Formats: sequence, structure tokens, C-alpha cells
Amino acid sequence: MKIGNNKSRSDPIRSSRLFWAFDISIPIKPSQMRQVVSCLLVLCSTLVLAHEGMWLPTVLKSIEGDMQSAGLKLSAEDIYSVNRGSIKDAIVLFGGGCTAEVISGDGLILTNHHCGFSAITDHSTLENDYLKHGYWAADRQAELRNAGLTATFVVRMEDVTDRILPLLAVGLSESDRRDAIGKLATVLTDEAVAGTHYGAVVRPFNYGNSYYLIVTETFRDVRLVGAPPSSIGKFGGDTDNWIWPRHNADFSIFRIYAGTDNKPAEVADGNVPYKPRHVLPISMDGVKEGDFAMIFGFPGNTQRYLTSYAVDYVINTSDPMRIEMRTASLNVIDAAMRSSDKTRLQYADKQAGISNAWKKWQGELRGLKELRTLDNKRVYEQEYQVAATKAGKTEYTNVLPELEKLYAEYAPYAQARDLFVEMAYNGPQVFRYADSFKALAEGHKKLVTEGKLKEAVDERSKASEGYFKDYDVEVDKRIFKALLPIYRKHVPVELAPAFLKEIDNKFKGNGDAWVDDLYARSVFVDRSKLNQLLAKPKNAKKLAVDPLYKVSRDLFDNFLVKVRPQHAALGDRIEPAMRTYVKGMMELFPEKTYWPDANSTLRLSYGKVEGSEPRDAVEYTAQTTLAGAIAKYIPGDAEFDLPQRLIDLYNAKDYGEYGVNGTMPVCFTSSLHTTGGNSGSPVLNGKGELIGLNFDRSWESTMSDIQFDPEKCRNISVDIRYVLFLVDKYAGAKHLIQEMNLVHDNSPTTIQLPIHR
Repeated sequence: MKIGNNKSRSDPIRSSRLFWAFDISIPIKPSQMRQVVSCLLVLCSTLVLAHEGMWLPTVLKSIEGDMQSAGLKLSAEDIYSVNRGSIKDAIVLFGGGCTAEVISGDGLILTNHHCGFSAITDHSTLENDYLKHGYWAADRQAELRNAGLTATFVVRMEDVTDRILPLLAVGLSESDRRDAIGKLATVLTDEAVAGTHYGAVVRPFNYGNSYYLIVTETFRDVRLVGAPPSSIGKFGGDTDNWIWPRHNADFSIFRIYAGTDNKPAEVADGNVPYKPRHVLPISMDGVKEGDFAMIFGFPGNTQRYLTSYAVDYVINTSDPMRIEMRTASLNVIDAAMRSSDKTRLQYADKQAGISNAWKKWQGELRGLKELRTLDNKRVYEQEYQVAATKAGKTEYTNVLPELEKLYAEYAPYAQARDLFVEMAYNGPQVFRYADSFKALAEGHKKLVTEGKLKEAVDERSKASEGYFKDYDVEVDKRIFKALLPIYRKHVPVELAPAFLKEIDNKFKGNGDAWVDDLYARSVFVDRSKLNQLLAKPKNAKKLAVDPLYKVSRDLFDNFLVKVRPQHAALGDRIEPAMRTYVKGMMELFPEKTYWPDANSTLRLSYGKVEGSEPRDAVEYTAQTTLAGAIAKYIPGDAEFDLPQRLIDLYNAKDYGEYGVNGTMPVCFTSSLHTTGGNSGSPVLNGKGELIGLNFDRSWESTMSDIQFDPEKCRNISVDIRYVLFLVDKYAGAKHLIQEMNLVHDNSPTTIQLPIHR
């Protein structure tokens, strides 16, 4: 599932910037260190387990033999090629946070329901409730436009390490180093896209020891085509989230539109369906235990190389604290959503965003404890020290004591930052809303002088329409009351905002009374009061003394002044230390395998379809069926209700060509290494045919971002046959099926199909 992206630039625990991929998988002699670091991702060990690791597509040639031995029927060139259409040309970065894949020659793409959730929500009203009833465009004219939604393809990837590192001056500070790299990256990206419509970015790997240039093509007209009702797409709700067995159809369908030249274009009536370079064939033969499987997508962030000091913070501070905060928020939101359809629509997207990471962290915490990850890290670090001392490498013997000291300094700032994120971005909506008026409230005189006051007021007034559409003041107030005591309990005293003293001094510590007073006196919780005040633009300066505005500013300013500078400064000291620590790993233990950490770049993982035995006396098979969904069915329940039409199809066993021996396959598990960002990724068989759509991990797997356990870790996918059944038999959208390339076992391998354009 998609995980929130509230990351500080310099967070050594959660930031993807500090957990860049570690993409070397060969034994390395100390004498080879410089060459290997400069030539990242050249070779890999053949001794590694197939189902662990996330491979950059540029290294697939080096593991081609191992993949083919495991069941791959294609070549590495069939998967990733710059010179011709390949599977990578059907893989899409969807909206910046998920993955999607091309499934028709007219630009039809498939992703998760939860990845398309915001778009579905935006188009939903009480009169046309697409969340509740689903949506299926009867024709192309009915496909719904989505402002700001993008679909991005990778054109090519190139190792540019040797064009960056040799040009960096010795002894640069981290800030100056970033600036220098940024300037070099600009030169490289400008050179790469000159004369084209492409975009480009230079991404760091291996903690900044290596760099890749990634050239992309981004389409900006992406339209909603179809989505099942939430009772199907989100069946099981929070109860089943991250849980196996699973019975939901987590999918939605969009279409990419382009200009008449098949290139990206702004949303416009004259745009036409995009003609892709490659289309994924769809297997009609399904899956069975032991089948080869691979996943191709954009995994967001793993932290395999965390030190024990960082893991200690995750286990004993961050995860428990954030779980506590989100539990309190969700108790309020869930109760409110059950009480009213209007509130359900208003808070559906917010609830989904809060609950996903909340449950993930619970599983992660349990898994890390069960695997004794903290103890394992400490044992390894002792071995590291012994090896560094034996090798006489002072830079390595000193790095762990330095990191221990730095993390001790860093912890309170990390804690204050985490609490700020939970309060300001996952707590009461009024904080962000009030903060959006800062230019009006504090820049009033400047706006008057420039003659822009009325323009600024009109802009904020217009934005308020969308805000109050999805705002319930009583729910917001209850969230504030629920979070406040938890925030007060955990925030370091020296890093606490001033408003906490006001609660003690003026309200004798009664937080509820203080909150009631704020909401009673503020215009930011009442649209009519706000409109009345802004009816006279000169009154905008009064916003600066609004009680909720003052609290919001105190919260944000406290973070910006007290927390963020030290948080970033310590991060800048931790980063070069981690760069040294990881370099030491490769040099001191060259016989070990070093998997790439995910950093939202295109990756492939492979393994097989299989169940698991995560705990004593618990054995999971790899496949679920519609019978399991029917068994969970609770009429009228917020999580386990089902549409009558689906029940009727089940009772009649009317599965069309998609069922198997009187059953309807729904979901399956595989030993594929995944993380957030892999949501929506295609799961492919050995011929490159689509067999499923990844959407989750089992709860026992959520610690895999930090420690992967091959016996427990399983990704969860919706069976593509269930998707097709729902599109065809349930929704009656056979016109979409007719666009797709459905194949059987006797079909030739993917690369021989006439699908390249």
C-alpha cells in the first residue's frame, strides 16, 4: 500500500535521500574498491536468494542466467532495452507515488484502487458516489479528466558516477557537496534532454558514492476509466489491510492521452489515446504454487543498512509514538464516517492515508522484535569493529562510535519532527488551512503597496470552496482534542511550542477547554465568518490575531526555528558517516551480498508464487477465492459488505472464462521483495505476461524495509483473472476487455507478439 511521503530532507532514519540503493552484489577486494564504487551495478553474485533484492534494470544482463534458471523465458533485453520496445516501456510511475502498467494499444493503464483513490474521491458527490457504486466509462467521451495526475515512463538510465565524483573538491561540507552535485546534475540533465520533450533527473545511490542519470517521458492527461465500488476494491477495510488471506480487488483503470503526435500534452479536448511502445499481454492461465514470478515497478524506500542506533529509535520511539497518535485520530474519524455518508465522503481519502502507515508500523514493530533485528545489528557492528581494527582502517574503526554519538544528539529532534508531522499534516486540518493564509495575514502591507491585496483575497476565497467541501468542524475539533495529550506527553520539553504553556497558565492544563475556546473564536472553522471578514479585503490583516492562526503559526514556526535546522544539521553530519560506514561494509566483508535499497527508481524483483508459515501452527496457502469473500460478508458493514450483483454472480457460479473449476480466484501471494511504491506494480510470469497486480504485503512482512526474512515475507496481489471478471461480468464493460491482449499457455513468448510500436 502507498505510504505517506512526509519526509525531511535530512532524516537519516526515514529519508530516501539517506538510504540510496546499494547496488553492488559481487565479492570486492580492497584494491578494487575505487573501481567498484565508481562502476556501480556491474555484476552480482549468483549465490543470492532469488526472492530477495530489488534490481535496477540496467544490471539484469548479469543475473539473466539465474533468472532463466528460476523460470524466466525472456532475455534481459526483452525486459529492459533502450533500442527497442521492451517490458520497461509498459511500466508507469503513476502520480509520483505508485506504479501502473499499460494493458492496451490505446493507452489503457492498470493500477491499484487505493492509488486511484484520490481521483475517484474527487469525482464523487452525494449524487454520483463513485466510491460507493464504482465508475465505468461507457465510452471515451465519458472518461474523467484529473487535474495534476501524471504518468511517467523511463526512457533510459545511465551510470554517471565518473562524470560527478571526480569533479568534487576534497573536503566539501555536505551542503557544498549537494550544491556542487546539483550544478553538475543540471549540466548532465540539460545535455540529456536537449532538443527533446523528455525530462531527466540525476539520482544518488550507495549513500552518494554513485549516481545515475534517468531520462523520463511524462504524460499529463490521465483520465479515469473504471473503478469497482469500495466494497470490492477496498473489501476488508482496515481490518484486512496488510493481512493475508485477502479478498479485495484493489484495482482501478485509467487511460493516458497524448497530443496527435503521440507526445505529452496538457489536458485538452483534442488529445487522443496514447500509443505505447509495449503492451503487457494478460495471461488467462493463472498461477499455481511454485510458478516463477517477477515484479517491475517503482519501490519507494527501504532502509536495509540502518545502524542499531537508528533501529533502536524506530522500535522504541518512532513507531510506538506514531501508532499512538494515529490510533487516536482514527478512532475519531472512523466513528464519524460511520455516522454519515457526507462525512464518509469528506474523510475517506484522509482516513485511508492515516490508516495505511498506522497498520504497517504495527506489523513492522512486531516483525522487528520477532526477528531480533536490534540484537542482530549490534552483533554485526561488533564484527565490523573487529574487522576494521584487524585491517588497520582508522576511518572504519571510528565511524560507528561517531554514529552512536550523532544519533544520541539526533533522537530528540527526530522525535519532535515526527510529532510535528503527525500533528500538522495528519492531525487537525485547520493547521494547514490557517497556515495557507500567511501571505494575507502577515504580508498585508506589502500586498497593499503592490496593489495585489484584492487578488490575493479572491484567490484564498476561491480555494476555501474546496476546503470547506471536505471539512467538518466537529470532527476536526475532536481530532485536536484526541491528539493534544499524546503530543504533550512525547514532545521534548526544550522543543515544545509555546502554546502548551498557554494551556497550563490560562486553562489550568485543561486541553479540551482550550481547544473549545480556539474553535469558538476562530474564523477558520466557519466559512460564513471567513467570507464575511474577507468581504472587505482590508480586514485581511485581522487574520494575524485569529486564535487558531496564532496556534498554527506557533506550531510551524517552532518546527522551523527550533527543530528543522538542528535536524538538518545533524543529518548532514550523519550522512558522510553513513557513506563511510557502508563503504566499509563492502571493503571489510567483500564476500557478502549487498542488495540495492529502494529509492523510487525502476526496479525488478523476482521469486515465485508461494504461501508461507509465518508463525507456529499457522500455514498460509498462496491463493484465495471468491468463496472466502462471501464467507467474510456482513450485510451493511463498513468493511465487509458486498454488492448484491457480486453475490448473485457467485451464487450462479457465473464466472465466464475467468473461473477455474467452479471457483473464482481472487488474490495470491509471492516471495517478491516489495515496498511502498510497488502498489499497482505488475506481477508477471516467465513470459512477461500479466498474472496479477501487486497491492500489499502480509503483516508478517512489513519489517522487510529494514530486515527481509525469506521465510515470512510475502507480497499480495490481486489475480488478474478476478480483475477481468469484475470488468466483464460484474461491470459489463466488455469494451475494455476487447482492448486487451488475452493469451494462453500455448501462446508464443511475449517478445514474439506483435505488440511493439
